[in-house]
Amino acid sequence: MLEGKHVLITGVVTRDSIAYGVAERAQRAGAEVLLTGFGRARRLTERAARTLPEPADVLELDVDAPADLEAVAAEVDDRWGGLDGVLHAIAFAPPDALGGAFLDTPPDSAERAFRTSAYSLKALTGALLPALERRRGAVAGLDFDATVAWPAYDWMGVAKAALESVSRYLARDLGPRGVRVNLISAGPIETLAAGGIPGFDRLAGAWREQAPLGWDTGDPGPVADAACFLLSELARGISGEIVHVDGGFHAMGTAPAGAAVPAQAGAA
Repeated sequence: MLEGKHVLITGVVTRDSIAYGVAERAQRAGAEVLLTGFGRARRLTERAARTLPEPADVLELDVDAPADLEAVAAEVDDRWGGLDGVLHAIAFAPPDALGGAFLDTPPDSAERAFRTSAYSLKALTGALLPALERRRGAVAGLDFDATVAWPAYDWMGVAKAALESVSRYLARDLGPRGVRVNLISAGPIETLAAGGIPGFDRLAGAWREQAPLGWDTGDPGPVADAACFLLSELARGISGEIVHVDGGFHAMGTAPAGAAVPAQAGAA
């Protein structure tokens, strides 16, 4: 599906990261992969990168730092001369922007959540656009349903709503240049990042009750497979879309009778 493709993947921290599952499946589908890491956490990314089917290099990337974006774009050009796909798996909100104190969040914290979690999709795509144009490449991003308000998600939920809007405007402007932009609205997955979200266990429990297909919070595989599809030529006619990979949760008004509840599995 991705034979001969060159893909840049952000957001790998540990092996339980959804982005790690994307990198692993992309390699098995024939892609050559580069990862990015940031600051002290880069050592964790490098450790995870060594366990991939083909150990991958890790580039330094603080998505809020223009110099890092320029350096990553230059490295991609030097190595590959173009880019077939990029996964945006980046989000951050300060602690005072989460946890239920929505009305008390200071503007600086709300702005930080927006910049790192939403504006970064435009920043990353813009930096890599010349390389993506050369290969008529694709951008895929990880999302969490922003059509409703969630307990304790607060300004991260607002940032995700902005992310969805950013993706649509990018799809509008980049489609004529041959570049596709799509998001995956994923159900909750047990990752290091999820551990920092107050009330995550409550969300996970709701999914197990309401998703008609059931939902295994320890298995990022369905989300990773969808990302690889969106980065492949099989999705060449899809842009500006939000693909729900959540066991059907988003379509249910309430928990259906007899909803499937699969046994928990280990992280991919």
